[in-house]
Amino acid sequence: MRIANEIRMYLRSNKKHNSDVSIYDPIGSDKEGNSITLEDRLADDCEDLPDIVDLKIQVKFLYDRLRDSLSKREREIVEMRYGLRSGREVTQREIGERLDISRSYV
Repeated sequence: MRIANEIRMYLRSNKKHNSDVSIYDPIGSDKEGNSITLEDRLADDCEDLPDIVDLKIQVKFLYDRLRDSLSKREREIVEMRYGLRSGREVTQREIGERLDISRSYV
């Protein structure tokens, strides 16, 4: 969250001045007066940023595949069962009760 806010603030402040933004452009200075870039901030806040970006890409790919290959009802069942939307996995019994179908059908 902090990273996203820093990026937004930087982009907003420079939007009026320049349409090209680079992560290597200086965005300020530290206590000693050294120039700080957006890359520095990202590296400080999140050392495993490539892993997080990769995970987000994989999650988007998963949701696209679900949308393209399953019916709305099937997607709903998979999302509930594995907690894809809510973060809470729902048992087959609970899904069956909610959708008025048998547990074995789930």
